[in-house]
Amino acid sequence: MRWKPAFAGLALVLVMGAMEITQNRVTRSDVVEIRTVISRQIEAFRRDDAQGAFALVSPGVQHSFGTPERFLHVVRTTYRAVYRPANLSFLDLVVIGGDVVQQIHVTDHAGGLWGAYFSMQRQRDGSWRMHGCHLLQSARTISA
Repeated sequence: MRWKPAFAGLALVLVMGAMEITQNRVTRSDVVEIRTVISRQIEAFRRDDAQGAFALVSPGVQHSFGTPERFLHVVRTTYRAVYRPANLSFLDLVVIGGDVVQQIHVTDHAGGLWGAYFSMQRQRDGSWRMHGCHLLQSARTISA
């Protein structure tokens, strides 16, 4: 099966990332703050609060989108699972190549399962902001 090497590689990266976290690169209070920032952004999406959601992304992301309205439009059309999740649960936070990534398991309103990977960026003032999100829809298994 072709997925085993890729899965093993991902598992190795996640374990290595977890080892970096234990070396105090990211503290427990950082984890709490990161999860709070993500939760606040998802709540802003639920309210269609473009300004509130936009305020929680990094300056680089803000520059890329230009306006809160453009940012919310892209999230609404491209990242529907996190725009209006039916359910979500936080998984491990990992450090991959120096990037802090919060993994989230998301269920959309159609029952689809997604992995959301939020790249986080520490700001000069010590606060955390989102620097990107990657969504992967879980594969469906069909019994033979």
